[in-house]
Amino acid sequence: MTPSPHAFIDGAWQPAGGPAFTSTDPSTGRAIWTGRAATGDDIARATSAARRAFPAWARRPPAEREALLRAFAAQLEAHADVLAALISREVGKPRWEAATEVRSMIAKIDISIAAHRERCGEFTGGPAVTRFRPHGVVAVFGPFNFPGHLPNGHIVPALLAGNTVVFKPSEKAPAVAALTVALWEAAGLPPGCLNLVPGGRDTGIALAADPRLDGVFFTGSAAAGLALHRHFADRPDKILALEMGGNNPLVVWDVADIAAAVVLTIQSAFLSAGQRCTCARRLIITDGPAGDRFLAALTEAAGRIRVAGPETTPEPFMGPVIDAEAAASVLRALAGLRDRGGRILLEARPLAPGTGLLSPGLIDVTGVSDRPDEEIFGPLLQVIRVGDFEAAVAEANNTRYGLAAGLLSDDAALWERFRLEARAGIVNWNQQLTGASSAAPFGGIKLSGNHRPNAWFAADYCSYPVASIERRRLSLPETLPPGLPPFDHVHDA
Repeated sequence: MTPSPHAFIDGAWQPAGGPAFTSTDPSTGRAIWTGRAATGDDIARATSAARRAFPAWARRPPAEREALLRAFAAQLEAHADVLAALISREVGKPRWEAATEVRSMIAKIDISIAAHRERCGEFTGGPAVTRFRPHGVVAVFGPFNFPGHLPNGHIVPALLAGNTVVFKPSEKAPAVAALTVALWEAAGLPPGCLNLVPGGRDTGIALAADPRLDGVFFTGSAAAGLALHRHFADRPDKILALEMGGNNPLVVWDVADIAAAVVLTIQSAFLSAGQRCTCARRLIITDGPAGDRFLAALTEAAGRIRVAGPETTPEPFMGPVIDAEAAASVLRALAGLRDRGGRILLEARPLAPGTGLLSPGLIDVTGVSDRPDEEIFGPLLQVIRVGDFEAAVAEANNTRYGLAAGLLSDDAALWERFRLEARAGIVNWNQQLTGASSAAPFGGIKLSGNHRPNAWFAADYCSYPVASIERRRLSLPETLPPGLPPFDHVHDA
């Protein structure tokens, strides 16, 4: 199944009218997909199609919508190898990791159905009945780091709730998006329920500005998320769900099993080449012999991580970052921290010119007083040494972001304190930061989100509650408020 180079509008693949653009294999620089960006006219046709499709889709019985979602899951199962291979080629993930992403997409169907039934089922209390309605037409903005799983995490619950969708994928992963939409088409999703508008920044701006939207579900950078927040500041009628990454801390304190701590730290910092929004960006350790021993072991192990393209045998742990510019950005960040007084422990290096292949980096920034509070989206981990656990917690919270935080420690009392004081939406104990459960909420606070967690809680922002007080028979109240005349003389005509 070859991904289409076109937009998908009202159930048909059709050329978009904007400038041509290309996605490339980040491990080789070779072109993967070439098509045209959607224009304002294309977007207007897509949102109009979604608007026309909405009434019938919203009125379908929930069981029918669930059946179509399960038909999509069957398509994912049937094309799992093809989709995983495309994810590997377009964004550089090792094949084992791409296969995991596809499995997460499949699992999302049953998880979303269960969550919607639990959180949005009809319920009564006395004469009051609460039911849930879809918003209408929603835009889904997808990122490149999980080009299948993360937009799927919005699209599936949105469709399940009865919304129709206009999907704008990352311009760095349009092929994965096209193949995913083709699988929805093969599953029998009615025309107009899901529309695809490929393109970059201009396409995204035009989509966000379309007046036919009832909401926007976004995963991406803080800068783009804040722009959307400002755009909708005076539109409380539009639902806005933002997930915007983080400058996440991992605290390692009082651990006996150094090898286990090293493995969990590597998985936290360098999984997906450091391109997960939950990746550890700051490693906080004790300033003493225990910290020295752990850091030495971590530095040695990180230097032996296998980094290569996804087709390499044996398989690598880490593939490339998304492109050569992203790799250069990580190297600039490393140089900037070094110039501010940071001490490089393991230097990140480009491994192949013109690609995103980059070795992992470690830098001790304990003495850097003006560290930028930024999400460095790549395999670079900053080390910060502190004198006591109180300082460790303070440093963990020393960020504008609040997505994820973690503690590796054998001391349950430290965990109790950390879980109560860490300011983040995901707080893990003796678990990699990049491990999150779809059976729990996923989202952050501060600059990491706007209190619309997804995963199990996605059902909450995909519909809204309608409360009704209902009585089957119209009758006079048993008692009337003061000041009303008697009504016992009134008879039916």
